[in-house]
Parts: sequence; structure tokens; C-alpha cells
Amino acid sequence: MGTLYQAMSLGMKALKFSADVGMQDIQQEEKGQNKEVKDLPGWVLAANLLFSLAMFIFMYKVIPLYAATWLQKTYPAFHGTIAFNLADGLVRMLIFVVFMWALSMMKDIHRVFEYHGAEHKVVFNYESGKPVNVANAQQFTTFHPRCGTSFLFVVIIVSIVFYTFIPYTEFLPRLLARIALLPLIAGTSYELIRFAARRRGSVLATITAPGLWLQRITTKPPSDDQAAVAIRALEGAMALEEQQGGELVIA
Repeated sequence: MGTLYQAMSLGMKALKFSADVGMQDIQQEEKGQNKEVKDLPGWVLAANLLFSLAMFIFMYKVIPLYAATWLQKTYPAFHGTIAFNLADGLVRMLIFVVFMWALSMMKDIHRVFEYHGAEHKVVFNYESGKPVNVANAQQFTTFHPRCGTSFLFVVIIVSIVFYTFIPYTEFLPRLLARIALLPLIAGTSYELIRFAARRRGSVLATITAPGLWLQRITTKPPSDDQAAVAIRALEGAMALEEQQGGELVIA
């Protein structure tokens, strides 16, 4: 959980930096080069984070639980705890896959997914020990076992197991218990992803394989220019770690 918190914190700082640069470009175009430009207020990103969290809970907690509850009331086959949570998990998987597929149809998001593929290729290149350059990076696949897509898919699978031990049968207590278990499920899923990445032939690696399949949606083959951008990002991270006296570790 500490690693995930650090990653989220760094991600929010990066998003704020990116948003500030974008706002500066827009304001300079509208007001002229000599006008003072303002950074994006911190509360805007905070509100966006809260909205995203609320949408996550609604899409992946409320809707699947409601659908599973309806199935349980309608069909006797879903009265068992295992059947109920399997139905809940399958609805969650369906929402996730359809949502990602719909996003990939957007032109801007498709370009983001190309940069996502560039990131994976460069990380593979770095971990291989070969010199990191565009030609070498482009030889690797865009499907990486420690991708966030794989992580989210494993979260869905792990949550099915955890939810079977929830003793509550009413809708609201079930929902609150699911929300309370999020940190434990996320931490467990993160460790499983890292273990599976180190032991490619293990049973756990087989369980995480569907996450690699989903990366056909969330990663796209990058251009050489996009691979070069990913390399520059890696070099920047390595330089920062060296400056701070640490060693670059790609989680």
C-alpha cells in the first residue's frame, strides 16, 4: 500500500505539472507572450480525484453489487455465496472491458495508449540489459506483466475471493464492506503481480495472463518518436535517482 500511495502521489504531481504547462500555453495564446500566466489551482485536481474515486465506486462496486443482488432475488441458482460473488465479479469484468474498449475508440486516448505501449517497450529494453535506444526498444512487445491493466484485472479476481468471506447479506453492509476492503485487496493484488512477473511459469503467472490479453486494448504499437519520448522520460528518472543518491527501481 505504501508503494501504491507513493505512485499515486507522484502521478498527481505529474498530472498537475502537465496541466500547468497546458494552461500556460493556452493562456499565452489568448493573452500574449508578455502576460502573467496562472497555474491550475490545486483544488481542481483534488476535485477531479474525488470525482474519479466516486465514479470508480459507482461503476465497480455499486452497479455489480446491484446486478448480483437482482440476480440473487430472481434466480435461485445465485443464492449461494460463491455464485453470488462470481456473478458480481463477472459484471465488474464486463464493465471494465467495455469501458476500456470504448476509451480506446477516442482519438486522443488511442494516442495515449500508443505512449503506453512505448513505455512498456522501453521498460522491457531497460530490464533486458541491452543499450536503451529506439531500435532496441521497438524489438520488444507492448504487453508487460506489471502493467496497471493487469493490476486492475487481478484486483477484480482477488476481490471475488475476498468478498466470499463477507458475512453480510444486505445491500448497504455488503457495499460498505467492499469499500473498506479496497486497501487490502489492492495491496494483495500488487504483490501477486510482482510475484507473477518474477516467476513467469508459475500458477499465479497463469492467473494474471488475462491482464496481458487486455493490454491489446490499453497499449498500441508506438512510433519511433513516441519511443524516443519514453526513453527521455526514463533517462530523466535515472538522472533524478542518481542526483538523490538512490538506485532506479522500476516497480
